[in-house]
Amino acid sequence: MSSVIAGTRFSVLDRSRTREGHGGAEALRDTVRLAQDLEGLGYHRIWVSEHHGVPGVAGSAPTVLAAAVAAATHTIRVGTGGVMLPNHQPLVVAEQFGVLESLFPGRIDMGLGRSVGFTDGVRKALGRDRDDADDFAAQLAELLGWFSGTSPTGVHARPSEGLAVPPFVLAMGEGATIAAQAGLPMVIGDLRNREKMQRGIEHYRATFRPSPWASQPYVVISGTVAVAATPEAAHRLLLPEAWSMAHSRTRGTFPPLPPAERVENLTLSAKERGFFESGLTGHIAGTEEQVAHELETVIKETGAQEVLVTTSTYDRDALLDSYRRLARVAGPAAA
Repeated sequence: MSSVIAGTRFSVLDRSRTREGHGGAEALRDTVRLAQDLEGLGYHRIWVSEHHGVPGVAGSAPTVLAAAVAAATHTIRVGTGGVMLPNHQPLVVAEQFGVLESLFPGRIDMGLGRSVGFTDGVRKALGRDRDDADDFAAQLAELLGWFSGTSPTGVHARPSEGLAVPPFVLAMGEGATIAAQAGLPMVIGDLRNREKMQRGIEHYRATFRPSPWASQPYVVISGTVAVAATPEAAHRLLLPEAWSMAHSRTRGTFPPLPPAERVENLTLSAKERGFFESGLTGHIAGTEEQVAHELETVIKETGAQEVLVTTSTYDRDALLDSYRRLARVAGPAAA
């Protein structure tokens, strides 16, 4: 095993993707079951996501789902990738994580993003505006203040105050700058645009200010990693998500994942084909040996301390097999 890989943690973000013929309730239960399997395989964390009004994603309430995942597991860290802070009042977010940390001490992570709902309709339903993302740095400072008891309101967040729930910033757009200035660990993706990712990491490290939360920069790189017995089988794992992305780009809706065999038999327009082919490129996919080589390269390039795997596909058995194979590549590093 590569010494570079051996020194890197491996974790998973599962977005509770819905699948054709399988509803949202099953997708959520799939996430809980996957967490149990990942714990047995030695992965470091499992995170869940926040999406609103998306037909293909059941993960809309990450702190609620994180509670279910933490209750069904024992040792794996559980968190959010992430709570979209502009959608919420920081006090409420602090209270939710305070409850999680109180119930599952030492296992909860607070991954935070700055996205606001994807469409005008969702933003209106949330009572938010696109410009609310511009206040993310201030919202983040307010949130952390509830844990340290420094809110100028004189109000105290219960049971959050005094607890140490590790915060992470999802580096979308200006996120790298905000993470560095706040002195927080950063999650950055994706693997399909290595040059942009590398620039973000270099900027983060160059401008990082130590804080009570982190004395040194901590980089988590995120993206799709698919491992199978053959390169062809690994490639097929990518097809459902690539098609769903192409469909959303051309038709405006993000649908449930279709089976790979259905995708292989679809007739796509030239525009759809372009987005589809683009969606298949840049990921880490192949056999265990091929994936190990690619992971070693990207970890060396980025100096990342952790890899957050975000793979989605229709076949849950094949997905678990991929994570099982990746755990063999990572070895003790997964834990």
